[in-house]
Amino acid sequence: MEVVRDNSKNTASKSKTGTIKAKSDAAQGLRDLFIDSLKDIYWAEKALTKALPKMTKNATSNALKQALTSHLDETVEQVSRLEKVFEIIGEKAVAKKCDAMEGLLKEGEGIMEETELGVVRDAGIIAAGQKVEHYEIATYGTLHAFATTLGEDKAAKLLAISLEEEKKADVTLTEIALATINIDAAEND
Repeated sequence: MEVVRDNSKNTASKSKTGTIKAKSDAAQGLRDLFIDSLKDIYWAEKALTKALPKMTKNATSNALKQALTSHLDETVEQVSRLEKVFEIIGEKAVAKKCDAMEGLLKEGEGIMEETELGVVRDAGIIAAGQKVEHYEIATYGTLHAFATTLGEDKAAKLLAISLEEEKKADVTLTEIALATINIDAAEND
């Protein structure tokens, strides 16, 4: 018996053993997977450039607003850097919808809708932001490893820069949360 799952654009079928049948345009090798993953994070970063200003407008802490604004500038640069990576590997920069980022950004909007403007919302924005950062850290780390394995050293160097920026953004959010926001939000209980 075959179970078919329809996710709007793509259809995957699964056998009794749980093995998922690959789509007709599935990656054949590591390079294909690398390119597909680049398209995914390219979409994700572009989507984040639209989400960060909303988060900033909903934040009340000046430190948080500054961190989000600074990361928006980095994210714009990361989009540009990804375009350079595509160029280096001889591919056109094409975005492919990133389901993970779409879900994380929807969750972030939900957190803002479910909290009053103030420190509790700020704490929620940090939580949502860190989930995004952790996804990006995992993605850039993987892309860097793929590029290194494929001998794409110039691409690997650019991806390593973005990886370090994402790690720093995560640390910054943690520091802001622990210094004031989480403490102030806890006082609301």
